[in-house]
Amino acid sequence: MLERRGMSVRSLPNDDEMPVALASITASELITGIYRADTPERRIPREAFVERLLATIPILPFDLPEARLYAQLTEALRARGLSIGAHDSLIAATALASGYERLTDTLRHFEQIEGLNVRRPLP
Repeated sequence: MLERRGMSVRSLPNDDEMPVALASITASELITGIYRADTPERRIPREAFVERLLATIPILPFDLPEARLYAQLTEALRARGLSIGAHDSLIAATALASGYERLTDTLRHFEQIEGLNVRRPLP
């Protein structure tokens, strides 16, 4: 999201009221993006950006509390005939377990999850 918008890591909101962190699954998605770059000209700056991000922002683990929330929220969505995909469900469970909001451009997926505060990043 930040890289595509040409934004820096410093442009993320990060204050005492709203700290910023990444779910570990998000970190894996970012790292995967490095390997998906189709040229060295894209891979090298992308890797530098991702590594700066990972060195700057705390990474939230996915452990047993998150696993329990993941199971609960995916079943709640299934019971309502909804699905947001495994990665997004893992990210949502991590945010809920850690008391974080979800900052995303994909509002429609995450707004379906009860108790998860979701907002779009500033342009």
